[in-house]
Amino acid sequence: MRLVVLLLPICLGMAGAFPAESAEPPAQRRTVFISGPEAGDLPRVLADNGLIVRRFDNPTDAVDVAVPGGAVLILAGDYPAETTDVPEQLLSLAEAKGLRLYLEYPRALPGRTLGSGRSPRWERVVVATDFFGPMLPANRILAMHDCHILPTEAANAPLVLARVAGFDTAVYGLPPETVPVLFEHDDHTLVATTCLSGFVTGRYAPVAAWGRVWTRIIEWLFPGQTVPELHWTPPVRPSYGRDEALPADAERQALRRGVAWYESARMLVHPSWKDTYDTTASGWPDRVGPAPSADQPCGDGSLGVLEGFSSQVGSDGAQPVRWWRRHDCNGEAAGGMALAARALDDPRWAARAGNVADYLYTRSILSQGHRANPAHPAFGLFGWNDVPRYHGDLDGYGVYYSSDNARGLLGVIAGAAALEVDRWDRRILEGLMANLRLAGTLGFQPNRIDEPELVRRGWRYFHEAGTVSLQPHYQAHMWACYLWAYRATGHRPLLDLAKSAIARTMAAYPDGWRWTNGIQQERAVMLLCLAWLVRLEDTPEHRDWVRSVGGDLLKGQVACGAIREELGPPGRGDYGPPASNAAYGTNEATLLHANGDPVCDLLYTSNFAFLALHEAAAATGETAYAEAGDRLAQFLCRIQVRSEVRKELDGAWFRAFDFDRWEHWASNADAGWGAWSVETGWTQGWIIAVLAMRQLDTSLWDLTAGSRLGRHLDEVRRVLGTE
Repeated sequence: MRLVVLLLPICLGMAGAFPAESAEPPAQRRTVFISGPEAGDLPRVLADNGLIVRRFDNPTDAVDVAVPGGAVLILAGDYPAETTDVPEQLLSLAEAKGLRLYLEYPRALPGRTLGSGRSPRWERVVVATDFFGPMLPANRILAMHDCHILPTEAANAPLVLARVAGFDTAVYGLPPETVPVLFEHDDHTLVATTCLSGFVTGRYAPVAAWGRVWTRIIEWLFPGQTVPELHWTPPVRPSYGRDEALPADAERQALRRGVAWYESARMLVHPSWKDTYDTTASGWPDRVGPAPSADQPCGDGSLGVLEGFSSQVGSDGAQPVRWWRRHDCNGEAAGGMALAARALDDPRWAARAGNVADYLYTRSILSQGHRANPAHPAFGLFGWNDVPRYHGDLDGYGVYYSSDNARGLLGVIAGAAALEVDRWDRRILEGLMANLRLAGTLGFQPNRIDEPELVRRGWRYFHEAGTVSLQPHYQAHMWACYLWAYRATGHRPLLDLAKSAIARTMAAYPDGWRWTNGIQQERAVMLLCLAWLVRLEDTPEHRDWVRSVGGDLLKGQVACGAIREELGPPGRGDYGPPASNAAYGTNEATLLHANGDPVCDLLYTSNFAFLALHEAAAATGETAYAEAGDRLAQFLCRIQVRSEVRKELDGAWFRAFDFDRWEHWASNADAGWGAWSVETGWTQGWIIAVLAMRQLDTSLWDLTAGSRLGRHLDEVRRVLGTE
């Protein structure tokens, strides 16, 4: 039986819930009169939970028919485009009949000024009083996605909209600037300044909290009566409950659904809508805009892969897309598709994987143009995105992160092995060696190099510098690439520089490390290069390093298999939790607010830990890593998105998961990649890649052992000027 978010509708014993206290027939006493959309969420949920619902198309009919002393809910119709027209004389009639009213998104209210509708970006709904009882205390945070609100003033509003920091609770309290969301207009009228009744379709979260909100509203409408908590099945939810028995082929099913998501979500650019990418998307902030529609075709990979879904959720439950084509996402997606194709024996995905890598390495300006010009210092590198004319908040065309170069390379390396092709070998080696010549004398690159600086200084400046960055998120995946490339080429500097940097980094562990979004992500990416170092040099010291980092990573693995996020030492993090309410949403950020928050991160930690644990088990033969990988695999199968309604999300993995609530939930403070985001590369690509390797009973190191890219070494070194 699926628990928590898959609770089956509970039929209320209505005689107990609404005992008759007048001469009115019991059936009428149990009736809720509703004016609102025929397909609205609230009427369906109330009916599923045992209430008798009579729905009307307009408020006048609902008030006319309602029995004296009854309850009427007047819901928003064409939200957010149209407010709800409730004539003043209708309110007088309701008062005369002794009705209790719930009014939603009203156009006007007697004696009260309502401002014009606005749609805040970073504010969240916060409980401001004890109206909802101990189950939902003051300062509890709720997510009402795509909230359009009518500003007004009201004292003692139980729900307000405010910009607050925190995971579950507004840790800094409410700011002075709040907007009432729910308030008592008078002793018989409860008003919502937005559409609270769209809680199912709009995917309001957490689910149980919104159940309490609506249960309490119904209780208010029937004073003195006890109403059991309302339950419903969310339209976007985890695939399995925490304790639900998994099918024997759960991993294979998750793999099949995970790779099929690229098609159902239209993540592969198609020629018929490429113009949206080339022109329209540049007008959207950060190129975040509507997803390709379900009636548009999916590409075959020859025009690359979009970045993924942004974390915003619309009132219809849909999410916008980040219209970027990034090197890392395309390379990782190609690798995941190729491995899935091999594990599932599916030639369609093999063809698409090959097309993506061909696009990336032979046609995209991510790798072509001046990056294919031996005279340019960026020769061999891969740009972060392929939009050179974009002038928005984030312009990464001429930006080089060694970490993103490395992940894209690892993806194509895996894809080439899975497809058993070698046509990308030369470009792979150029990328590896181009990054190596930017590594300083100690094996570290700057975390980020911008092209103007690279052109001004030249590559030798970085090659000869004594750069040190004790931040594995930016460094360790490239060291893994160097170790892999050393095995394939025998080029000694690849091994020596990787070992130098790894040794210095491990000497500083843990207190000397700098962390990015959390310390767990640093451990997760570091574990991969440590495992591969054991492959090359199986020494007691190298195994101790694996045990040290891997052991600390797994201290955060909880019983269900999730890996709990953890903040590192104070003052040593780049993107920690917001330090104030005003800071919420202004930068990249963690999913948790404080250590102990029950959340895992599938963008920065669990996805990379899945790969690292898989490789550590193969490298060391130690069962602890294999068993941890098994638990994590089962957890990932359970929390994979299931949706019959939003088919573009079915089979995906969101960034955040609250393993106590068993729900996709976290602090959504990250300015670009929040709790409900889906990344085609970092997240989706590596999860399906490891699921595929588990099906194939191989590791990435073993799968790629036959690479012959070393045959290009002398020529590539000559062209790069590193002979």
